[in-house]
Amino acid sequence: MWRICCLIGLCLMALGMKVARAQQPTRLYIANDEHTDYKWTGNEAQYDSAFVHMLDYYLDQIDSTKNNPDDFQARFNCDGSFWLYTYEKYRSPAQFNRLVSAIESGHISSPLNTLVSTYGAQPTEAVLRGMYYAGQMERRLGLRFPMAVCMENQTLPLGLSSLWAGSGAKYSWRGVCGCASRLSNTSLAHRQHQLYRYMGQDQTGVLMKWYNLSTDNKSLGGYAETRLVNELHQATESIAQTVERLSNLCYTTAYPYHIAGAFGYGWDDLATFVSPAFVQAAQQTTTTDRKVRVSNEEDFFKDIVRSYPDLPTESLSYGNEWDTYSASMNETTALVRRATEKLRSAEALASLVSLQNKSFGKNLIELRQKAWEGFGLYWEHDWTADGPVSAQDRGNWQKKMQEQISTYVDTLYQLSSKSLGQQLKKSTNPRFYVFNPLSWERDDVADIEYDGNYPVAVLDVSSGQLCASQLITKEGKRFLRIMARKIPSVGYKVFELSEGSSKKLPVAATLSDGFFKNALYRLRIHPSGVISQLYDSLAQSRQLIKIQDGKYLNDLGTLKLDDGEPLVIENEGPVSVTLKGTSSLPVLHSFRITLFKDIPRIEIQNSIEENFKDIKTWAFSFDLINQTTSHEELGAVLTAKIQTRGGDYSAQNARYDWLTFNHFADLSEENYGVTLSNLDCSFFKLGASTPDSLWEQSAQLYALAGGQTDGEKLGIPAQHGQSRFNYHFALTTHAQAFDATAAMKFSLEHQNPLMAQWITGTIGRSPNEFSLLSVTDPDLLLWSVKPSEEGIEKGLITRFWNLANQPKTPAFRLNLSVRNVRQTTHLETDELQLTTTKSPFTAIFNPYQLRTFRWIIR
Repeated sequence: MWRICCLIGLCLMALGMKVARAQQPTRLYIANDEHTDYKWTGNEAQYDSAFVHMLDYYLDQIDSTKNNPDDFQARFNCDGSFWLYTYEKYRSPAQFNRLVSAIESGHISSPLNTLVSTYGAQPTEAVLRGMYYAGQMERRLGLRFPMAVCMENQTLPLGLSSLWAGSGAKYSWRGVCGCASRLSNTSLAHRQHQLYRYMGQDQTGVLMKWYNLSTDNKSLGGYAETRLVNELHQATESIAQTVERLSNLCYTTAYPYHIAGAFGYGWDDLATFVSPAFVQAAQQTTTTDRKVRVSNEEDFFKDIVRSYPDLPTESLSYGNEWDTYSASMNETTALVRRATEKLRSAEALASLVSLQNKSFGKNLIELRQKAWEGFGLYWEHDWTADGPVSAQDRGNWQKKMQEQISTYVDTLYQLSSKSLGQQLKKSTNPRFYVFNPLSWERDDVADIEYDGNYPVAVLDVSSGQLCASQLITKEGKRFLRIMARKIPSVGYKVFELSEGSSKKLPVAATLSDGFFKNALYRLRIHPSGVISQLYDSLAQSRQLIKIQDGKYLNDLGTLKLDDGEPLVIENEGPVSVTLKGTSSLPVLHSFRITLFKDIPRIEIQNSIEENFKDIKTWAFSFDLINQTTSHEELGAVLTAKIQTRGGDYSAQNARYDWLTFNHFADLSEENYGVTLSNLDCSFFKLGASTPDSLWEQSAQLYALAGGQTDGEKLGIPAQHGQSRFNYHFALTTHAQAFDATAAMKFSLEHQNPLMAQWITGTIGRSPNEFSLLSVTDPDLLLWSVKPSEEGIEKGLITRFWNLANQPKTPAFRLNLSVRNVRQTTHLETDELQLTTTKSPFTAIFNPYQLRTFRWIIR
């Protein structure tokens, strides 16, 4: 009976498909997309020329076919806004206006992204800044770009969907390479969905077309879907064959739709000029029951939205593959990561300065544009470095992109911090301010470069209280370190020096009986830099380290714990104590471990001081039972488990060995856990995870210090000759279940230290403390505050992230006179006016949602 029922069901399904086919002719879309392999197929000059000449050609083709029926008019898709940027740079205003007109008419399209990138190694804010040029074009020219793409690399992060949606994207398509991969083509040929809503944890996302990989990357599911053959003179035949494949795809069990699209022809070519082939193929293959259209890709998605409003959704991460190759230049990549984090303070300072000086930063516009370009290009997907452009040239270019980013951030930071000091009025005694870029009040250490007399008394001017202080040295310079208390949200306090000294206080930590300890933690540290014991004094001296696979904590792979120079105390005082050591095994490296008075943070600063060619990791092995690992991906906080076991990772088509390591990873039991803050490493591995196996239960984490993760032929060899690498970690414990907000706050405080600068102004404002803004809900964290891209006259831009897994309706207050507040995309394009003069104003946030606002100041 069961077999008979199944046969009847199959017959009815087949009959249903035949009826549907008879009722609804297929609508097929073929799009000419020139896949850009920037700095792989050609150098910068060659691609500049290719972009310009291809757009000239396709604009002429559009003109020559404008009298054809609409379906048979030439169209073309750029796969990055860098095409438009380059065309504007090298062509006349009249020619650029012609291109803009073609975009407005739908004959040329472009996604928001600069070029095709890998995303797994990117900090959240770096993803957004890489799309800023497109946002500027939207506002300047009255355009909108509803697409974003991530191509060729076999894997895809989860949170990218939210960042794209929040930036204004509605659609995306994926085509993979099926090459240089640990994922088999057999696996890539069997996806759960081929047309779906790619949704983030915040319940926003984009419509995604990601077909099963038919045969190779020049077929459906590849990144050149319409190019079945290489010979350009056979282009029309190739595209016509693709149409037949699309026809056969429709109304199947795997693809039960009557609308299908095949995008991309350029493959690995520097340039292709095949517009007539698309027009001819569309004309030749259109029949009474099949409509074929030369597509701009956007029209396909609009048709899908109209015809299939209830597509399946998918909210999964596929891990990382080519993303990891940026670790083959780990220090250069770390410099970009540090600059991304430093940008938070630089822009917050610039916001305060700009409110008093509206011309501030005007001279940095060109540097800023180069920085956004650098963010858009640094993670360009051809980190494989196995093409016609040498790995040496590719590495030099990566360094150039990093310098564009770092130069702007460092310049803005230095200029804005000095300018704020000039806007504050000095006093008889030396004064300095301490600035907090984060959106909650903080107690933390602050360092200011100091060459004066010591001891000295440090007064918190607003509270009238003396602060604990000490002298320290960093990188050969002398600093005064203080314990600064109650530094306001996105604001500052003023401190004053006077002769004499504060009350003598005991040192913050001691080294005795082989243990480095304070009131909170007790550590056994070895000359190798390995921490073999760590006791949490607030948890009944619980021991947190358990040797696993021969590794302890902060373990670079030293075989003998005591290999190295004797430990020395580098800085010591009532605020903090720093222990320093150096070892030559397994590679020359040094370390500094700092404990603080009353701050539950163990800071670890490591450095590798010689070049290396193999894979290096820092092991962190914890004594935890039945713990779950959570970590920040881009735009999301993931549970490092397979979806079928309650996690965020796909059970198929995914790679599991190197997971994204943004601000933190947290390993938590039911009521206890450890948070590890990370500034410099892009990836970590759980235990002995492999490409196809995730060790979910492992309490051991390996932070990737650098290396070619897929062998010596992929990535930049020998770290591009770099010989010094820096790593900044911090640990804390918590006597509760995992809390994403707490983990993020801890990490942000570690990676965004309080900033101090001398006050030098002779006139100007003189409040002893100031806070720019506040938010009522502790789960809402300020992610960015900055002057508008078009200047402070166009408002102050704020971006907030709800780190809670439930909706929130917080109230925001800006401590200025506000005219109105607008909702914008993450790229600063206005979408909706939210309020007029009301302050504070409230806004609804979905769980885990990131939202951006523009405040127009009176």
